[in-house]
Amino acid sequence: MKKLLICLFVALVAMSAKAQEGVYVGGSLSFWGGDDVISFGIAPEVGYNFSDKWAVGGLLSFSHAKSNGVKANSFTIAPYARYTFFAVDQLKLFVDGGFGFSTVGVKGSDNVNGFEVGFKPGIAFDVTDHFCLLAKIGFLGYRDDYLGSNGGGLSLSSSDLSFGFYYTF
Repeated sequence: MKKLLICLFVALVAMSAKAQEGVYVGGSLSFWGGDDVISFGIAPEVGYNFSDKWAVGGLLSFSHAKSNGVKANSFTIAPYARYTFFAVDQLKLFVDGGFGFSTVGVKGSDNVNGFEVGFKPGIAFDVTDHFCLLAKIGFLGYRDDYLGSNGGGLSLSSSDLSFGFYYTF
């Protein structure tokens, strides 16, 4: 399954290298260190802008954490459709609607697989014609063992906050 997902991502990146204007690539990085805790993550993203309002894309994410000698790795894939509902000058407000699949492995335990279905609001700022900074905060939907989260509803916590960037070709 993992090999198939990685091949799919590589194919999307290869297609984006030859695609028309409107293809974007980007993602986010994370690192956290503290008392007996260290974690890092990488989340590349690729998508296509069909118009000023609509885009589709996908996110792959890998993270590693170590806490008090316990190691955990997680992998997610999350395709989405993006609708930009407000735009003025370089500022855009959008919502991503989609689903995600995750698998989390803790050393010495079985992997836990999960999914999510829902919406993630965000804000984007076009620095140039091709470079964009963005933030996503919150989640409205349902999660079942998705990265250790279960249930449904609205979450506006910092655990659902991410910052990233895009480059549009």
